Amino acid sequence: MRDPYQTLGVARTATSDEIKKAYRKLAKEHHPDRKPDAPGNEERFKEVSAAYAILSDPEKRARYDRGEIDAGGAERTHRDPRAGARAYSARARAGGTSSAGDDGFSFSAEDFFHDMFGRRRSGSAGTGGASGGSAGGAGAQSGPKVRGADIAYSVAVPFLEAAQGTRRRISLSHGKSLDVNIPPGTENEQKLRLKGQGLPGLGGAEAGDAIVEVLVDPHPFFTRQDGDIHLEVPITLNEAVLGSTIRVPTVTGPVAVKVPPGSNTGSILRLRGKGVVSQKTKQTGDQYVKLKVVLPDPPDSELVRFIEDWARTRSYDVRKKAGLE
Repeated sequence: MRDPYQTLGVARTATSDEIKKAYRKLAKEHHPDRKPDAPGNEERFKEVSAAYAILSDPEKRARYDRGEIDAGGAERTHRDPRAGARAYSARARAGGTSSAGDDGFSFSAEDFFHDMFGRRRSGSAGTGGASGGSAGGAGAQSGPKVRGADIAYSVAVPFLEAAQGTRRRISLSHGKSLDVNIPPGTENEQKLRLKGQGLPGLGGAEAGDAIVEVLVDPHPFFTRQDGDIHLEVPITLNEAVLGSTIRVPTVTGPVAVKVPPGSNTGSILRLRGKGVVSQKTKQTGDQYVKLKVVLPDPPDSELVRFIEDWARTRSYDVRKKAGLE
């Protein structure tokens, strides 16, 4: 598996925001749902997801940088020899053969030989001395139990499907496919955890999890604030002045709504229970309809003559009332 930094195309000094931005761009580009027939696209998507799983977790990223885990998140039997050599060389130049570094563990010449050759200097290359023999016993062979790494995935869902709840099938890194329940009211960038669907553990330890990030597509006229839905609806001049009953779309379908006489641009109507499930309260929110009065286009000549006659004897200052004069 490639180096995760190279996979995402970021520098080793990249910030978490830069890593996230690079992942989202690549995940959208290579998502199997978007390019199902592109050769190698699914494998590329899995590789990108695995790289993000390492670099998006500060602890795993630090362990990878120290050579303690590989690009797939699996535990290394020994530290990366090259990392050990670099660390030893740096400490030697600093004027000592044993010190505690920024990586949180002490390192000495003894450690260097252990990392490079898999044994202490006191042991021989063959059967080993007293200390070398104990290091190569059954306990060392069995190895530690290490939980498998989590794997990150993403799935794109239309706004209305996320509002009402839906299912999506994703292809996991080990080749299986899995149907994922998208709960009603799921928000953009919300993460769903699938237990045991990540990389397998070592030494009989449990597998990691699959972390599925839901990317909700924006809607052309609905917007969301927690559990509430907001919508701007145009109305005619006669509907505003005289009042009317109009059909208004909601996330569950159109409903009839009464527009009170004398309504104006900016008037807000509340539709109780017509929102979505709030992720904070788990209650269904409301829908707020903001009215916008729209004049005929092109202007109606009879209406223009009426307004001219009306304006000769009547006037009202809307800007002064709004505090703009």
